[in-house]
Amino acid sequence: MSQKLIVKPTLARQLFSLNMQGVDDLFPGFAPGDFAVLYGSPSVTSLTSLLCIRAQLPAQLGGLGSNVVFIDGGNTFRFYKIARLAQLQQLNPTKALGRIFISRAFTAYQLTSLILDKLEETTRTYNAKLVVISDIAGLFLDNDIAQEEAEKVYSQIISYLSNFAKKHNIIIVATYLPYSDNKRSGILQEVTCSKANIVLSLTKTEYTREISLEKHPSFVLGVSELPSDNLTLTDFMGTEENSKQQYFFAYSN
Repeated sequence: MSQKLIVKPTLARQLFSLNMQGVDDLFPGFAPGDFAVLYGSPSVTSLTSLLCIRAQLPAQLGGLGSNVVFIDGGNTFRFYKIARLAQLQQLNPTKALGRIFISRAFTAYQLTSLILDKLEETTRTYNAKLVVISDIAGLFLDNDIAQEEAEKVYSQIISYLSNFAKKHNIIIVATYLPYSDNKRSGILQEVTCSKANIVLSLTKTEYTREISLEKHPSFVLGVSELPSDNLTLTDFMGTEENSKQQYFFAYSN
């Protein structure tokens, strides 16, 4: 007597993508537990702005249906750009800004505390599935901080973020902005890329824009050219919105 078995196909894991033509073929997206680093051109900040908006979309539209925690180490968050991207994604700009919980660090010690002491509580409080850390190394390049101390503390932060993403099954994306004239920057960049499981670099010239997948645990590495008219990488014109900025914690002088 035979018995027919109905086997359900295994569903592919849904990824959180940039939703860019050509780029998605090279890099289909982030998965929960990823710790990714974007570096190269300063335009990487535009990519994280896009992720802050796309994270709010429902899963059916390729988003995370989630709030976002944004730790700004380089004063790179731009309200007008976020508002414009929200409109392009058919979201209410005011509501979209209200779902991004921002804190700015002005010293390396503040950034260290935001990550090591406050990040777990913050992601839990705001139920965030995406954390963006902008200009992660910039504050550690200050000459007032001894190089040995800067490297030791910075390495601790990067290890913590890598473990935190896996432990809490969230996506952490950090941007590493270019500091070609700073000798310490190369050392810290190497630490960052060595402990991230995803490394993407953005190269921008007068004529071309390319994104390279330099490190990934399973995807084939390669390069993709970005469309020249891609709005997500355009420096939008206009003034910043008069929206209220939300801080999930503050520092006193």
